[in-house]
Amino acid sequence: MPEITIRRATAVDSQRLTRLVRKSGAYRGDYAPMVAGYQVGGPYIEHHPVFVAADDTDDGRVLGFYALLVDEAELDLAFVADGAQGLGIGRLLMEHMTAQAKAAGLRSVRVVAHPPAEEFYLRTGAVRTGTVPAAGRIHWERPELRYDLA
Repeated sequence: MPEITIRRATAVDSQRLTRLVRKSGAYRGDYAPMVAGYQVGGPYIEHHPVFVAADDTDDGRVLGFYALLVDEAELDLAFVADGAQGLGIGRLLMEHMTAQAKAAGLRSVRVVAHPPAEEFYLRTGAVRTGTVPAAGRIHWERPELRYDLA
């Protein structure tokens, strides 16, 4: 695994994070409408705890990131670059996220998962709590999970 630093994202990261979301292989085919035109904007990054996993050996290349909505106790975004999957970066990000959530006084974190990502969340300690029905642009049910932090 490359040398990884997890740091707080800044508005300067907006384009890199947006590109990572839009190019995600997990959102091809039927799932493409979910990320078409999606923007991880500077104000969003400045308002919410958004953390980036960056490669120390490659000019700080962004390998993944997550966004935690503290007020809602929910993981809003979590992405790992296609070429960096399977290296433990996602697990590292989820460990960091749960530590941040605990530090913020949360007892659990809700995740409404992209269906292909459910197994990843289960492997990193989340438990399935239900299903969120299709709505709006999303034409498929999504697994609902929770990280218990107690």
